[in-house]
Amino acid sequence: MSSDSTKPDAPILLQGKLLIADPSLRDGTFNRSVILLTSHQTDAGAAGLILNHPTGKVVGDFLKSVEFTGLQHLAVHDGGPVMRDQMTFTSFWWSKKLGLRWALRISVEEALAHARRPGRIVRAFLGYSGWSPGQLESELDRHSWFPAGPQPDLLGHDHDRVLWAALMRRLSPLHKILAEAPDDPFLN
Repeated sequence: MSSDSTKPDAPILLQGKLLIADPSLRDGTFNRSVILLTSHQTDAGAAGLILNHPTGKVVGDFLKSVEFTGLQHLAVHDGGPVMRDQMTFTSFWWSKKLGLRWALRISVEEALAHARRPGRIVRAFLGYSGWSPGQLESELDRHSWFPAGPQPDLLGHDHDRVLWAALMRRLSPLHKILAEAPDDPFLN
């Protein structure tokens, strides 16, 4: 495929975009999720982290070693269904020139250093979300996800289930209605 974005068959590269789950994705993993795509290549697939699924646990619940003392109260998020038995640390910040930036799979020392820098947030994630080549594109064709560019206020939001509705409301008037609908409208 050509990388010339003026051609109709040009690949759509979504690295750095947010994927906002369609309300029809009701499985436990992706229900009302917001995923930051940290990588996306048409021939290699895609990977990202669910930003808004806190587990209700903190790093200290999992890692007892003294080296994790400075991060023991850091909230742990469900990053996705791949490699859920592995915890990683990621830092996020906003650059006026480049937009949302991140540092993936950083060390404990790097996480502590990032946490001390103004304007940065550090998160712990169990697992990540991944797609094989063509899989994400197929899901996008089925409208399972709504891609959106991150806005400067993203890091100021609580990264919990409320984030999904806040971002859905920004997409369009129809999406605002979907965001405000009950989880299961048939129980209404």
